[in-house]
Amino acid sequence: MVSTLKSLRILADPTRLRLISLLQQEELSVNELQTITHMGQSRISTHLGLMQESELLVSRRDGKRIFYRLNTDLPHNTLDLLKLALSGADEIPETRADATNLRRIIEKRQNQAQLYFDQVAGRFDRSYGPGRSWQAFGHFLLKIIPPLRIADLGSGEGLLSELLALRAKHVIAVDNSPKMVEFGKKKASENKLNNLEFRLGDLANPPIEPGSVDLAILSQALHHTETPQLAIQSAYKILRPGGRIILLDLLRHDFAEAKKLYGDLWLGFDESELHNWLEQAAFSDIDVSRVAKELDPPHFQTLLASGTKALDAPSKPETRA
Repeated sequence: MVSTLKSLRILADPTRLRLISLLQQEELSVNELQTITHMGQSRISTHLGLMQESELLVSRRDGKRIFYRLNTDLPHNTLDLLKLALSGADEIPETRADATNLRRIIEKRQNQAQLYFDQVAGRFDRSYGPGRSWQAFGHFLLKIIPPLRIADLGSGEGLLSELLALRAKHVIAVDNSPKMVEFGKKKASENKLNNLEFRLGDLANPPIEPGSVDLAILSQALHHTETPQLAIQSAYKILRPGGRIILLDLLRHDFAEAKKLYGDLWLGFDESELHNWLEQAAFSDIDVSRVAKELDPPHFQTLLASGTKALDAPSKPETRA
């Protein structure tokens, strides 16, 4: 049996307390703990080893993966120490984000189709195949999606809007730059895209009727707006019941020069941050995933997030604290 003093030392470390807080709720692998906490594998493994040695954790092997969970068969004095330590876990700044990311992991486990897609997508460009490219697959997927009414929020010059207009029923491209809007209008006219409309407006209050579009897209636009949470709420408002939002943006990074070089207002976002904002805007079926990482420094990573407006939802969400 491990001494009380050693248990106190183990539980006094904030990192180990974060891991214990997660493992008391769910059995998790090292890879899942990495995704939740954004800590390195070696760091996590070291802490898990110490806690398993002290009998606070137990593990089991499933194929190549090892899953860890809190040991529920502990002496009463150790359980009392554990309960006391966990009562202070909420004081750790990262705990709230950990809880959100844990929910995301559990939801992904239940969605085997998404897990399989992630695995396939990860293998796609590992080996060369003639004619096999993301560009070709993009055109292929564009052909099979249903014709929708789409809002491209923060559209810029409208490259994505033009592509979507090849298949969509109607596309409304919104940007707050008069020059971008005029350029987009000119290009749409030249290409005879009569179903593509450009409107001048702000993401916090886009000039689109409530409940009028099937799909709202914010592609690398959220980090350019002063109020990203309000932009998400506004996207909810313009969606019809059953409509979807799709967000493509940067994972939080520390490349501060992006503000000067690209006019960014935000240095990306955490997965938990986007998840919480979507949840607060009343979206359901929320998914937030890392989908790409640039090979060159500063190695920007891309997040893909989505959510659905309930079929019985009102046009305007209730504001949540």
